[in-house]
Amino acid sequence: MSSCQSPGTPLPSPSCHSRDNSRFLRDYAATQINAFLWISLIAVTLLLLRKLFKLFALWAKGSRISGLPCPSFYGHSKLISETNLTGLLSESHNKYGSVVKLWLGPTQLLVSIKDPVLIKEMLLKAEDKLPLTGRAFQLAFGPSSLFSSSFDKVQKRRELLAAELNGYLLQRANVISTKVVDHVMEKLHAIMGKGTLDCKIVSQHMAFSIMGATLFGDAFLAWSKASVYEELLMMIAKDACFWASYGVTPFWKQGFWRYQRLCMKLKSLTQDGIEQCRQNYKLFSHMDKNSNSEISNPETKNAPEAPFSSGILMPDSLSSQECNGHVNAREEPCGNIMRVMFHGCLTTAGLIGNILARLATHPEIQDKIYSEIIMSRKGAQKQKQQNVDKMLVLLATVYESARLMPAGPLLQRCSLKHDLNLKTGLTIPAGAILVVPVQLVQMDDSCWGNDARQFNPYRFLSKAVKGPELANISSLAGTVEDLVDPDQDSCILDDPNHNAAFLPFGSGTRACVGQKFVILGVAALFASLLEHYEIRLQPGSEDDPKPMLNDSVLQLLPSPKIVFMKRNSRE
Repeated sequence: MSSCQSPGTPLPSPSCHSRDNSRFLRDYAATQINAFLWISLIAVTLLLLRKLFKLFALWAKGSRISGLPCPSFYGHSKLISETNLTGLLSESHNKYGSVVKLWLGPTQLLVSIKDPVLIKEMLLKAEDKLPLTGRAFQLAFGPSSLFSSSFDKVQKRRELLAAELNGYLLQRANVISTKVVDHVMEKLHAIMGKGTLDCKIVSQHMAFSIMGATLFGDAFLAWSKASVYEELLMMIAKDACFWASYGVTPFWKQGFWRYQRLCMKLKSLTQDGIEQCRQNYKLFSHMDKNSNSEISNPETKNAPEAPFSSGILMPDSLSSQECNGHVNAREEPCGNIMRVMFHGCLTTAGLIGNILARLATHPEIQDKIYSEIIMSRKGAQKQKQQNVDKMLVLLATVYESARLMPAGPLLQRCSLKHDLNLKTGLTIPAGAILVVPVQLVQMDDSCWGNDARQFNPYRFLSKAVKGPELANISSLAGTVEDLVDPDQDSCILDDPNHNAAFLPFGSGTRACVGQKFVILGVAALFASLLEHYEIRLQPGSEDDPKPMLNDSVLQLLPSPKIVFMKRNSRE
């Protein structure tokens, strides 16, 4: 019996009941809080144990992969900072074999693969990309489903974009190139009047013009804000990886906010460009429409694909529905265009710059390509049409230039969810950074012959055997003296992708979706250029530049100085 209720006393007062209720509530609250704290403690403990288990599993699986002995708990990070990573991987592969490891830290494992057969297998199985790549794009251009670390999120978009590039845009490549050359040469003549031409600047202008004309339409070449757009894009490209390298978005840095203002200005200019050239906006809006309809209607998954370029613009309402879940639905297509411009300009500029430098130092190749152009003109039905498919030496030059200087020294992949089991029996743990040292693979004597480090486009040409079995061919990957006449009956162009060591555009599920477009587009660009101009080195310019990493992209340094000579000026 309560102390407030004894025999012979009146019933307890309301205040006594209040104290009992208050005590009960306090005890109940304390019990619930203690239960919550215990549950939280158990949950955190289990989470930490799970992470610790995964860390021990990573160490155990990583220990089975050959590689340099770890100098400290922090891995090889100090060694990597003191030397060139590609050089370090080259030494490791020479000593430990085709698959080697490096510890970037106690929780980060890097695995490098050099054997072409294993590379092909890895690129087919490892479908994801490093989160840092997506982070760099998101900081610059906002959220997007076109570029993401997880392959599951981008697969459908990549398929639709590839179909667009290889369909509608591919048909326009020959038309765009002549206008791009005229536009670029007009700018270059003004620069030549002030001094010499830097190969890097020329290639940047060309890449920007061809990508802009492709995505926005021919009106882009006359757009008054194009020069500002190009300058902004290059500034953002230079700093993108730096700001993405922060583990936490550096809001406290003034430089970061300056960078964000540049990105916002670029978005505004992109939207302005879209409005100026609205008809070409269907490339991305129609792709969004198809992606949305396939997701919302599962029955159409196995239906045959319809042609994408219908010429019908997608209504804004459909764009908003497709982009549900994003921060700004209306900026999704705009962000995608900026990403393609960003990627396309950097990689295409590197390829064009290398071709310019190679042609300037190999005039005999220029002469051969010029002969192809003249022969192609004679057989063309339309005077302005470029039959690039018949210019075998030109296409082989594009392949060889891409082989000698890919966009980057390393091709990066990862498997975010599952361990990667190779046919050799080796297991690479989930989350490990998988890299292919592209520079090493594409200059490997065992894959390309004794002249692997030399510029020789004829390695991609083969002499056709006269007779019923044209499949029997003899390789021309020898010296320049092995030249054949560009008559199409005497030689054929080998598909470089048949060689597993040809990786400038990647391979497997994450291969570059615009590979065919870039090759034919750049080839058409040079066909138009070389028809009217001869490329020469400026007297005293470096005639043997080396590929080096600059602003996260491989470039020839020092950049060669070149001049363009009108062909009719020699006659």
